[in-house]
Amino acid sequence: MSGAGKKIADVAFIAGKTIDWEGMSKLFVSDEAHKEKGTGSRLVDIYKQAYDEVKIPQYVYNATPQYKPKFDALLVELKEAEQKSLKESERLEKEIANVQELKMKLSKMKTFTKSGADWFFFDGWWATAVLE
Repeated sequence: MSGAGKKIADVAFIAGKTIDWEGMSKLFVSDEAHKEKGTGSRLVDIYKQAYDEVKIPQYVYNATPQYKPKFDALLVELKEAEQKSLKESERLEKEIANVQELKMKLSKMKTFTKSGADWFFFDGWWATAVLE
């Protein structure tokens, strides 16, 4: 062997079993390697052409533009539902307070029966109801 081939064989022997083929292809493709190693221009051109022809497709993220309006609409709907829920909670809390107040008043209510009518003392007033 002579020249560049011997150098490459020596590097491959030193590297052992793990040969970085991609690194070696970059080495052959670069113009600096062409000048430094003195390899044939045809070989370098073949590697360079093959290396340049490899195209890795770029991932284009296009999901957000499609779903952004839907997501924004859902957020608005969620906020409206939250406001409704808060108003309903306030209304229910007031209703619970009223029911508890009525329960307390009913527990203090006194009753008696006179001549077939039930009399109730409720909230400072006497009331009657005829039971049949």
